[in-house]
Amino acid sequence: MKRINVALLGATGAVGEEFLNILVERNFPYANLKLLASPRSAGKKMVVGGKECIVEAVTPDSFNDVDLAFFSAGGSVSLEYAPHAVRAGAVVIDNTSAYRMEPNVPLVVPEVNPEDIRRHKGIIANPNCSTIIMVTALKPLYDAARIKRIVVSTYQAVSGAGAKGMEELKDQVKAYVAGEEITARYLPSAGAEKHYQIAFNLLPQIDSFSDMGYTKEEWKMVKETQKMLHDPEIRITATTIRVPVFRSHSESINIEQERKVTADEARAILRKAPGIVVQDDPTRQEYPMPLFTADTDPVYVGRIREDNSCENGLNLWVVGDQIRKGAALNSIQIAEYMLANQLL
Repeated sequence: MKRINVALLGATGAVGEEFLNILVERNFPYANLKLLASPRSAGKKMVVGGKECIVEAVTPDSFNDVDLAFFSAGGSVSLEYAPHAVRAGAVVIDNTSAYRMEPNVPLVVPEVNPEDIRRHKGIIANPNCSTIIMVTALKPLYDAARIKRIVVSTYQAVSGAGAKGMEELKDQVKAYVAGEEITARYLPSAGAEKHYQIAFNLLPQIDSFSDMGYTKEEWKMVKETQKMLHDPEIRITATTIRVPVFRSHSESINIEQERKVTADEARAILRKAPGIVVQDDPTRQEYPMPLFTADTDPVYVGRIREDNSCENGLNLWVVGDQIRKGAALNSIQIAEYMLANQLL
């Protein structure tokens, strides 16, 4: 596999640091690695694979001589700098929401729709973390018997809100143990009018509210799934919830298919699917949990059972690390597919 010049924009963030860890773990074939961030992070030293790297402030000229650029610094930053990277000849794999629903930008999970990568025009979008986890689990079942309807409720870790979300949970638990007053400054989001305690609580709001009383996070799961499955007719409804868990998202998913797929058939299908671990033995209390799936790569599926209220329905419990498979790992897998298929 040939070696390429890589840039990472957003290198100092939580997802950026995970990118660097995974690049080293998977021996990604980069010849040169350029770390980019905002001017306030310029000059920071980071160790990647035993080698010290200096973070540079991103400019429009940062992508000269770059073959592949991973973007993970926020939607507005992607909108500003991705065109510069493409003009310089780089392929951009964008981990923000900036380009996901653009008709000419492929939205890709390699286990789901890798063929879409081939039609990129310089930018490939990484889906929302909750969508990645869901579609990875559902695509094998969709292929076996088309899914007509999806009802999903997510239980999303605070790390999905970034380092500040994790710090808020940690500070609130410390305050509770110390008998001090608990303050909420960040969640459900920094720009929200009100902030609520996350420790020992659930927040039924992720992102801002949009059409029909759904949040933007919920609409992402609807529209991104339809786009990746190339099925605008599939009916999807989502409820996204922030929970006091540090890392790894969980999802309760109910599907209705065109023909009956038994629970045993579903387990057999999922066991053969790439990127999935079936953890499903109720007699031994074996099922996926975020405590044990954090910092791992697969999507875990359990509690597989037939829906007693719907003839062709199934229930599943799906858990995955949203920083790895839900963000950095998925982007790197896209790049690996491109290298393996001589698309870079």
